Amino acid sequence: MQDVPLLVSRILEHGSTIHGDRSEVVTWTGDGVRRLSYAEVGRLAARLAHALRDELGITGDQRIATLCWNNNEHLISYLAVPSMGAVLHPLNLRLPPAQLAYVTNHAENHAVIVDNTLIPLLAAVLPHLTTVRHVVVVGPADTTPLEGSGKAVHRWDDLLDGRPDSYDWPELDERDAASLCY
Repeated sequence: MQDVPLLVSRILEHGSTIHGDRSEVVTWTGDGVRRLSYAEVGRLAARLAHALRDELGITGDQRIATLCWNNNEHLISYLAVPSMGAVLHPLNLRLPPAQLAYVTNHAENHAVIVDNTLIPLLAAVLPHLTTVRHVVVVGPADTTPLEGSGKAVHRWDDLLDGRPDSYDWPELDERDAASLCY
């Protein structure tokens, strides 16, 4: 038995404080290895939560989709989105475009966080996404294929730049949705 609710924010806080500088998240890319300490993950998750709330208007249980590889930014999203009370919806990048559009619309995603290498996949379905208002691009990329869709396009680094390194994570009901998958 525990005396506190089981929340993603508690996992995030525990990892970033207790294991902050002793453990790291390692992402292998075609350009080499990227490393982040758990403390850095915690700071970036706070910055992302501030950006989602302040710039994208995420204030409740809106759904935020991710179309990403298993990398640092995806982990940060996995921790920040449910910790702030929103619902994380990881999209299956192996779905055909019609199914990808269907599940995105059915989930009523408000935003999509997309890895720069997956822009062509998202660009193919973006005109059909009726509830998506924002696209956040992780990594350097030509975002031209995303323009003209009527969606606001943001760059991850620009969105997080200058945001506070801490966030007042809300006390949520542990039975609230944290994520959804199709």
